[in-house]
Amino acid sequence: MRAHGKRYRAAVGTLEPHKQYPPREAVERVQAAAYAKFDESVDVAVRLGVDPKHADQIVRGTVSLPHGTGKKIRVLVIAQGDKAKEAEAAGADFVGVEYVQQIKDGWLDTDVIVATPDVMGQLGPLGKVLGPRGLMPNPKAGTVTMDVARAVKELKAGKIEFRVDKSGIVHAPIGKRSFSADALAENLQTFMEAIVRAKPAAAKGHYIRSVTVSSTMGPGVPLDPAVYA
Repeated sequence: MRAHGKRYRAAVGTLEPHKQYPPREAVERVQAAAYAKFDESVDVAVRLGVDPKHADQIVRGTVSLPHGTGKKIRVLVIAQGDKAKEAEAAGADFVGVEYVQQIKDGWLDTDVIVATPDVMGQLGPLGKVLGPRGLMPNPKAGTVTMDVARAVKELKAGKIEFRVDKSGIVHAPIGKRSFSADALAENLQTFMEAIVRAKPAAAKGHYIRSVTVSSTMGPGVPLDPAVYA
């Protein structure tokens, strides 16, 4: 196993062992511990008391972070006619049904794909390519819609999709190190409220098992999960 570097070990040394921090202090600790020369992303990992192998315990949804993620989101809209024009006017980075063929040829330089229902038949065969990358449009995520303009504006403003992975953990970005502590704390609170709302009826026992916030290169800062009980 690769040993952590001197700066990482120094960052870990600023944290109290075994302490679970309140949300605002946690993001402050993450900012203080971040040591990279670039503007690190701040991410949250939430371990849930669900079994993702059962369909009725899948946790997924979308949430609009009030301060965005700090990342420029590249949006592809696969639509035609007036809907393509609406997408262009709303600020989509790429627009057109011709991108279906480009994806088949290996092009994937986008972060999110939005599609109108009438073109989903063309995207279906690309499920094995788009699905594992989290790019397949989905009605539940609001990325299969006739209101493409609204979808593009929400995504550009900081709307993110989340989904529990096979190990029962949800990962999501909540901003950048350069954000104010207030902005990060508010984004974190908004995200956690969405996780609580997404609790499946079939989930038993403790739902939120642990919450950890970290920067790209820095150590994880544990939060007290009881805050969200």
